[in-house]
Amino acid sequence: MTFSATTVLVLALVAALVVALGVWAYSTANRLDRLHVRTDLAWHALDGALARRAVVARAVAVSLSGPAPSDPGADPKPAELARRLTVLADRAERTGRDDREAVENQLAVTLSAVDIARLPPQQVAELADAEARVLIARRFHNDAVRDTLALRTRRPVRWLRLGGTAPMPAYFEIAERATPAAATGLDVDTTRVSARVAILDEQDRILLMRGHDPMLPEVSFWFTVGGGVEPGESLRAAAVRELHEETGYTADPAGLRGPLWRRVAVFPFNGDLIRSEELFFALRVTEFAPEPADLTYVEQRSITGSRWCGPADIRALDAAGETVYPYHLDELLAEASRAADADTDPEVRSIR
Repeated sequence: MTFSATTVLVLALVAALVVALGVWAYSTANRLDRLHVRTDLAWHALDGALARRAVVARAVAVSLSGPAPSDPGADPKPAELARRLTVLADRAERTGRDDREAVENQLAVTLSAVDIARLPPQQVAELADAEARVLIARRFHNDAVRDTLALRTRRPVRWLRLGGTAPMPAYFEIAERATPAAATGLDVDTTRVSARVAILDEQDRILLMRGHDPMLPEVSFWFTVGGGVEPGESLRAAAVRELHEETGYTADPAGLRGPLWRRVAVFPFNGDLIRSEELFFALRVTEFAPEPADLTYVEQRSITGSRWCGPADIRALDAAGETVYPYHLDELLAEASRAADADTDPEVRSIR
């Protein structure tokens, strides 16, 4: 039995495709397994931070149950608050993963009602430290979940069941509260407001900046143009100023549309723990080559480049391990494009 050259070629191509598919599936399954491991480790770290906060909450309850320094027994509320803290701390330690989020939110809200003036200074520091570590651990956990879901929810991965029997990871969202960070080594900025700009060219590509934490130069990420609002400055004026400082582009304030998005972010940067409320404008421009005009010293150390990106480019950056902020920006570009071309400002909505 003989085979024609065409048949041999077709068989060879089929065999090559099967081998390529097998290699891709094997490498993808391995990568997904590593992402699941990372997610599990991040959850254990978050679980430990939450457990420590529960212990501190119980200690706070003990302090609140004592007499007030100025007028003993005058106000029964601290005692009631102490009882609730004790109950919620116990419940948080015993509740399973599925119901943990709701209980931790209740504990966070109750802690926000505590008058820290009634606590010893050392306990204030311990509470601030515990809450700051919860915020950091939650951020890294949610980053790990996002990266895992980004790969696991792809159609080929789902079709071939490369995720195996591992449960689908889920985000962990809890209320945030910042307390004075004296003696914790973590400076929590609770008042920073940032004006950011989604700058879109004629092809609906967005201009992103590449940077890193000066203390972690090996970990790069991408973000939109913008920065903190200075005292007495409006959001729109801050957006125009930051745009010029970081790219050299001078925009007409009337050309900005927004704010269209609001994002509350908590992240460590340059040794500090930053809490920032970010408000995003949209702006349509003709493509230009960014040339920074007036970067601060920290920006000079942390910003390493820029790039015009479409949805596919953003997904490729995420897949390469270089996180893009805000999350799911590839899915948000169409909304930003509509806002940039509109005659009126859109209604602001929250994003991650």
